[in-house]
Amino acid sequence: MSYSLSDYDFELPPELIAQEPAGRRDESRLLVLFRATGRLEHRLFRDLVEYLVPGDVLVLNETRVIPARLRAKKAGNGGEVELLLLRQLEGECWEALVRPGRRAKPGTRLVLGGGLAECVVGERTGTGGRRVYFSSPLPVSELIARLGEVPLPPYIKKYPQDPERYQTVYARRDGSVAAPTAGLHFTPELLERIEKSGVKIARILLHVGLGTFRPVRVEDITRHHMHAEYYEVSPEAAEVINGARAGGGRVVAVGTTSVRCLETVAGEDGRVKPGAGWTDLFIYPGYRFRAVDALITNFHLPRSTLLMLVSAFAGREKILAAYRVAVEKRYRFFSFGDAMLIL
Repeated sequence: MSYSLSDYDFELPPELIAQEPAGRRDESRLLVLFRATGRLEHRLFRDLVEYLVPGDVLVLNETRVIPARLRAKKAGNGGEVELLLLRQLEGECWEALVRPGRRAKPGTRLVLGGGLAECVVGERTGTGGRRVYFSSPLPVSELIARLGEVPLPPYIKKYPQDPERYQTVYARRDGSVAAPTAGLHFTPELLERIEKSGVKIARILLHVGLGTFRPVRVEDITRHHMHAEYYEVSPEAAEVINGARAGGGRVVAVGTTSVRCLETVAGEDGRVKPGAGWTDLFIYPGYRFRAVDALITNFHLPRSTLLMLVSAFAGREKILAAYRVAVEKRYRFFSFGDAMLIL
């Protein structure tokens, strides 16, 4: 078992980092990896239905990305500051990333929307963010709706013409600062085909926050700590998932966020329990999966916790071998890129 950060690195030509989504969501390419043998198949995402069988359950994370990036100016000198809101703490106080931090020491007053609102930057949180205290006649939720921008990852240099392409078609619950990107490939038509084939669909929730994307800065990955993210599993979703397992069907998680949510609420017997809370579960090789049988995921950044999770699921050597083939075959990587199905 490898716990060294450097063992989760790989070479990626920069031109393979997708800058825009595929013309149609389900026209993305799909690399199918069979864990038992390491065999690979090259398909399109719309072919996914051919790998699912009646009795399986497809688990979707229905979180929706909020326009959490706010642009502000320092009161007085007008210096530009960017806020990335992570979560509401209490009242009108939020945890946020503040950039550049040197411009916003504790006590700094910021102006938003040409005077529509103000906020004061406070102390650091225990997870590396800052407390930000808003003052406005409008609730922060309305400020976000009026002034906010959807926060795209820094490796995407061009804002999409249609911002909805950075949302899944089944997104329902506002709260994420990044999309659960494995779900971006689904269309309503594909979901309908899947259901008509006899596959159940369960909808759960995990709001994607800093934990999913915080870089690992320690060589011994077991010393990395995840930032907690909010999850919910309804009694209805738990019933569908447990019913599929009892009937011999597979639990097919759409995305690493769905995996972390399901594994958080799964008992030793694999049954999931309904509930809500915060999870800081960090999955890396050596982890014993209890609830998830198959995984749909995108291609992840080198040295990331996401790459470690898929390596735990399929084996580090098989994943890195599949990534080498994906590079050779010119698959598109990261958020707007192509997908993998790991069986």
